[in-house]
Amino acid sequence: MKKRQNRSIYLMLIPIYAFTIIFVLFPILYMILLSFLSKAEVWGVVKEVTLDNYKKIAEPLYVKTFLDSIRLAAISTGFVALLGYPFGYFMAKLSKKWKKRMMELIMIPFWTSGLMRLYGWIIVFRSNGTLDQVLMGLHITGSPLKLLYSYQAVVVGMIYALMPFMVLSVYSSAEKMDWTLVEAARDLGATKFKAFLTITLKQTMPGLLSGVILTFVPSMGMFFVSDLLGGNKIVLVGSVIQEQLTKGRNLPFAASMSVVLMLLTTMLISLYKRVTGSGEMEGLV
Repeated sequence: MKKRQNRSIYLMLIPIYAFTIIFVLFPILYMILLSFLSKAEVWGVVKEVTLDNYKKIAEPLYVKTFLDSIRLAAISTGFVALLGYPFGYFMAKLSKKWKKRMMELIMIPFWTSGLMRLYGWIIVFRSNGTLDQVLMGLHITGSPLKLLYSYQAVVVGMIYALMPFMVLSVYSSAEKMDWTLVEAARDLGATKFKAFLTITLKQTMPGLLSGVILTFVPSMGMFFVSDLLGGNKIVLVGSVIQEQLTKGRNLPFAASMSVVLMLLTTMLISLYKRVTGSGEMEGLV
């Protein structure tokens, strides 16, 4: 009987493993292999193993691109954490009725195209746009502001696109909290702030850190945000990869940059595991 159950479990796992091998493992291995090949004169690759693609990444231009991407990702993630953490925390303290309503409000934007939502920000930020009319109507500004195609506009776009991931990660941890520990700390004389630091923050830290991973990693490659709101003035790693695939037609170099980006992502996830002391990405599910 037990052997039959084990056999049934193995049969159920076959589609999962097959999907992972075909659509995850093989593409990654192909990308790594491609990164060590040479670019053909017109299109495609030449089967000549080389390290030139990785040497090219070490050039000042591309090093600066990686550093700029990390800087933008860090700034965006910082603002997302500052805004998303309290949102997810207080959302977990709502009644079931209001939790459902807030969850619906968070998910509704995902029903439309991300590009369409970013075009909405273009209408808001453009000269004499919605924001300018509101500010001038309140006599806060006397002339239109040049917000579109600026660094600030890109940061706002990143925050808007990634905020739900932080909110849901923190909400997932906060909902599982043992609130009696907070009450016990308060009964023992701890202030609200001290109880928050010693009990609440510690218990919700896995959600906060997983939210950081879910926002920091994608923000390094979200080139469409910088293209639409930054006007190609802000170049991210994703922008370079996209340009190499479409205009430069340099598949090996694009693959090498993707490998480096993947390694950075792996390092961040490893750091997350060490900090949380767990091998499970608790808040990512």
